[in-house]
Amino acid sequence: GALIFGAFSLMMLDVSINISIQPFKMLVGDMVNEKQKGLAYSILSFLCNAGSVVGFIFPFMLAWVGISNDAPGNQVPDSVTFSFYGGAAILIACVAYTFFKVKEMPPAEYAAYHGITDEQEEEKANCIHLLVKAPKVFWTVGLVQFFCWCAFMYMWTYNAGGIAEQAFGWNPDPQLANDPINKALYQEAGNWNGILFAVQAIGSVIWAAVLPRFSNRRMAYFASLIIGGIGFISTLAFSDKWLLFISYFLVGTAWAAMLAMPFTILTNSISGKHMGAYLGLFNGTITIPQIVAAVLGGVIFKLFGGLHQLNMIVFAGALLIIGAFCVFTIKETYAEKHNIAADNAAE
Repeated sequence: GALIFGAFSLMMLDVSINISIQPFKMLVGDMVNEKQKGLAYSILSFLCNAGSVVGFIFPFMLAWVGISNDAPGNQVPDSVTFSFYGGAAILIACVAYTFFKVKEMPPAEYAAYHGITDEQEEEKANCIHLLVKAPKVFWTVGLVQFFCWCAFMYMWTYNAGGIAEQAFGWNPDPQLANDPINKALYQEAGNWNGILFAVQAIGSVIWAAVLPRFSNRRMAYFASLIIGGIGFISTLAFSDKWLLFISYFLVGTAWAAMLAMPFTILTNSISGKHMGAYLGLFNGTITIPQIVAAVLGGVIFKLFGGLHQLNMIVFAGALLIIGAFCVFTIKETYAEKHNIAADNAAE
């Protein structure tokens, strides 16, 4: 019963976060011109990752001020419980602030801003029709997304075990599953795993501030994924838990680009008429790769021997590098096709 409740709660949490974030991504596409979209989505990436850093350090801050970080049996420590309460309060406050402060354009002004004619306004289209008529960039960016989100799905699944082997001396042999010393090593690695994700988020915050300075958006996307892939693969070289900070700081560059670049490139490739619908459909390029990765993960893990989880982290790095080279398949933007003044990346 507890597992079912936990799974249902996690599903509702994921759905609520998507519902709260996705409309804001659409608003950026609706209300920001081509020159400013790169900066706007980089700001969005910066704030998402800054929030991640706060979330990761919240339990440590609460423990530092005296709230208990321990709990008997399988109970959740107060520091974690109050972190979730704090996260909920911040989410509600930020969504409410945005809801009351950000005003959407009236329909007539929106149509004029995006050059939507009366005929286009009256045009009706379902999801299948939109996918058939989708610009080429929808699919090419989606191809990059496939490799990127598969890579991060494997990181989230296998990272704790991978770093437990690499830096903490944990033995993945199933016969030692109940050995108290081995279990303690895995638990220690699990705690450190959260620290590494915080380092990744810090790397993302810094890189999100750097991304708008690139004059060539595709090159920025390519470089970010290459650096992130190197970060994953470099975990093979570091058996010291502190040196792993280098690897996950580099991984943060890929994460920052994944939150900003796809939406910038996509929204510059389509007119305002179906912006929201296309961004909704584009969410499938995030969820479908994770489903595919989850289904195939066990099979791939067995192909690598089925024992050492760090192999899957290195494989994630290879997927990011493949995704980086797929960036060069991205060619088309709406600004290019319609001779709209845009930034250097669109010229």
